[in-house]
Amino acid sequence: MKREDERTEAGQTSDDRGVYIISVAAELIGAHPQTLRIYERKGLLSPTRTRGNTRRYSERDIERLRTIQRLTQEGVSLAGVQMILDMETQLEALERRMEEMRVEAEHVRNRALQEIERIRRQSRAEIVPMADVRRLTPPIRYATQPVRRGPIAVGPVPITRGKRPRPKTT
Repeated sequence: MKREDERTEAGQTSDDRGVYIISVAAELIGAHPQTLRIYERKGLLSPTRTRGNTRRYSERDIERLRTIQRLTQEGVSLAGVQMILDMETQLEALERRMEEMRVEAEHVRNRALQEIERIRRQSRAEIVPMADVRRLTPPIRYATQPVRRGPIAVGPVPITRGKRPRPKTT
């Protein structure tokens, strides 16, 4: 299991710290170092660099290289691999955001429950959920409007005594 809480002095997790040089990384995944350079040139991964501009691959980079190798061996083009990796990155970001929102919703729920309890203690009255109120009270019946029949007069209507004005017909 990966430990995300282990951080180095640069603020990176131990999985993000570049420790493998290109020849070791290539040997770990069973590829030629030139293949790794091609993957980098195509934008499939970005290993860290030392001050001397030497590539250093992290555990995360090695895992990504293994994924690239698996996909290309299954017949996926490098452009397709890039799309898949981009979608996986987006999915991971969405999953992190969903977890953040779940935690936030739990905090909001707890605050709401605390507020309800505070109001209950303060007012010394019982708070009744709306569903219970609806069950206890008879439904409200609304009077229906009479159905209008015939044409509707538009505009100023002359006032006549005793008779209803008739709309003009053309």
